[in-house]
Amino acid sequence: MKRLVIALMLAVSGYAMACTNLIVSKGASADGSTFITYAADSHTRYGQLRYCPAADHQPGEMLKLYNYGSLKFQIEIPQPAHTYQVVGFINEHQLAIGETTWGGISPLDKGNAEGIDYGNLIYVTLQRAKNCREAIKVMHELVSTYGYSDGGESFSLADPNEVWIFEITSKGPFEKGAVWVARRVPDGYICGHANQARITTFPQEPLKWKKKGPHPAISSKHIDHIFEPEVECVYSEDVVLFALKHSEYEGDDEYFSFADTYNPLTFSGLRACEARVYAMFNRACAERDQSGANRTSSMKRYEAFAMGDANAERLPLWVKPTRKLSVQDCMALMRDHFEGTPMDMTQDVGAGPFHCPYRWRPMDFEVDGKKYVHERAISTQQTGFSFVAQCRKWLPNKLGGIIWFGVDDTYSTVYCPIYCGVTQIPICFEEGNGSMSRYSETAAFWLFNRVSNFCYLRYDSMIVDVQRVQQELETDFVRDEASHAKRWAQEENEARLVGALNRFSNDRAERMMRRWKELDQLLLMKYIDGNIKTVENGRIKTTPTGVVTGIKQPPYPAWFYRQIVDDHGDVLQEK
Repeated sequence: MKRLVIALMLAVSGYAMACTNLIVSKGASADGSTFITYAADSHTRYGQLRYCPAADHQPGEMLKLYNYGSLKFQIEIPQPAHTYQVVGFINEHQLAIGETTWGGISPLDKGNAEGIDYGNLIYVTLQRAKNCREAIKVMHELVSTYGYSDGGESFSLADPNEVWIFEITSKGPFEKGAVWVARRVPDGYICGHANQARITTFPQEPLKWKKKGPHPAISSKHIDHIFEPEVECVYSEDVVLFALKHSEYEGDDEYFSFADTYNPLTFSGLRACEARVYAMFNRACAERDQSGANRTSSMKRYEAFAMGDANAERLPLWVKPTRKLSVQDCMALMRDHFEGTPMDMTQDVGAGPFHCPYRWRPMDFEVDGKKYVHERAISTQQTGFSFVAQCRKWLPNKLGGIIWFGVDDTYSTVYCPIYCGVTQIPICFEEGNGSMSRYSETAAFWLFNRVSNFCYLRYDSMIVDVQRVQQELETDFVRDEASHAKRWAQEENEARLVGALNRFSNDRAERMMRRWKELDQLLLMKYIDGNIKTVENGRIKTTPTGVVTGIKQPPYPAWFYRQIVDDHGDVLQEK
């Protein structure tokens, strides 16, 4: 690859990164579903589920958009004649969208002065598109017409047939709109992104529409041709030209790399971002032994790159997993602290005596003039919400699309099945039920945070209790959903089907809340004051007269005692 110098680059975002996505094609899934996952990580993001019903609109009707982050009024755009129902990040046609932010080079990371931000780009597109290809066309038309007021973003798109990765950045103060590229993930493969642009070079072959054979790439001048099934890559016509206008580029267009141009790799981009994609790929590509435990992974060769060596072998855009992934596999891949790698957050002294894999911010620190970092794992304490979106082509749309939705840390959440066809959001996830500044007894976000934050005190013991209930609920939810879906697929009355979906999703959410409240109470009783009480059949063990028995007081690990002695032994030693 020839040299690429970007004169626009002034600064690249550091460790203030958020969000992780996994993208699974139907050929890589166990049942032919497509999946995308999304963890919305933010210290100010509240876990709730937005619902927008389908609607017809009059000519001249306008939609007011408020910035997804600041909530300030942004822009007003015309409504189409009809908009689709949206539940969270999936619509009634089983189109699902997720994102991760990477900001990119300055001043493009500031966005256009006016336009649509990334959050509204998602929601407006879900209201107007039926599938991935329509979504890409809608996104292009929206940013071209109204401008794009954000910096670099990667989007995951899924419908029952395909999955795509779409990367975009604004033209900043120079021009209205954005430059972008989108690629379909090959069937049988998985992709991922985590706050770092990942599409490097891409097909830029001449258009020869009259010639027989596949057309691997089109530009947005020919955006309607995206609906040709052979098209697997789409890009804005000026994605290279815009960089040439404002930079120095040596080489032909075929060597042009979107990621290296608009979001050049840095140590933080590797260690805090690409490392999370590596973690997903590493586990998905691991061989299994007879016991089912992971053995070596073909991704081991990319470990140095993930740990910050930009000269090491680069992580590919997509990989083929060693086994096909179920919905529960996707949930599991979103639960990771780099276990089994040199970055394992449960093993260093920062994890404390109880192996807690969380580090309070800031992520970077300095000691004796040397700079260090805490790891940024997929599972992190500041997650507002996360989901696994599942799209199934063999089922009616209202039944086929599910957003398995959870709040707070992915490692200790429960993914609850919410169908894209529901018209009633469970109270525990409902918009307006609490906020980051207002506690609510009925909000799942606050209940799950009560449990997870208590677990951080004695993590290695308490997380076992959490996972036991988590696995019980999710296993039952997946089994029950599969059983009901077979029966509901025969339902011809739409009103009865929607009623059944509402009851199922709301019932599971209520059951989850009941069990988690019981868990919250049990954890307090079992672990209060540093003790560990014995539990039998879900209750604290007592004598026949009601006196608590079986209390354990396990010691700290030997290495922790050694550190205490090294630091304060002269004072503590018995005389």
